[in-house]
Amino acid sequence: MHDNPLVLGVHLLIYVIQCFATWYYWSLVEMASMTYGGRWKYFTIWCLCLQTIYFGLCVLNDVISAVRKDNKSKLKSFIDGFHASIIWPLGSFVVISFWSLYAINRELVYPKYLDEIIPLWLNHVMHTTVLPFLLIEKFLVYHQYPSRTRGLFFAVCFSAAYQVWIFWIAYHANIWVYPVLRVLEWPARIGFLAICWFVMGLFYITGEKLTAYIWNKEPRTTGTKKDTRKPAKKIH
Repeated sequence: MHDNPLVLGVHLLIYVIQCFATWYYWSLVEMASMTYGGRWKYFTIWCLCLQTIYFGLCVLNDVISAVRKDNKSKLKSFIDGFHASIIWPLGSFVVISFWSLYAINRELVYPKYLDEIIPLWLNHVMHTTVLPFLLIEKFLVYHQYPSRTRGLFFAVCFSAAYQVWIFWIAYHANIWVYPVLRVLEWPARIGFLAICWFVMGLFYITGEKLTAYIWNKEPRTTGTKKDTRKPAKKIH
């Protein structure tokens, strides 16, 4: 699969777009004031950087696979797990949660003053094209999902790590990264974050099911692989 020039071309194009967007954001976007945690406060920036790393690894794997004429490697196994547990759930969550909150009240997630700081195209690379890029790649590349228990564990742990980070910022610097958390009471905040865990898990399962549907393969729901081979016919 990965010695296919189309796959390499798509991965390379997306990687270049992600690299340019990442470079532009870190080099040319001037935020008015950088408080505690800097730009790493925002889940979108985690997503932008991890997506860039992911597609860079995909390009590297494509080149190595083409040279070796073999797509089975530790790098490919890592990419599969990375895609399943982090990249797909994270990308889906960022796009859908951002535009859902934006439609309700943009000031809760992307205040209007940011339009003067972040170009429209960059906003879309960070919050829109993420999901179409991942969908295109799902149709071009088969990713072997881990067992559902293992995959969900890493997806939820990743989400929890970010939540601990923003709670630490709130405790240490009295800064709520997202205005929506500032206006909620503590019970509602805990409920909101618990819903985020659930949604990340839901996106993980959606990605697993979508991959199985596209590639006509049964997902692994346990820690062991199922033997899908048909029994040999008896010769009389």
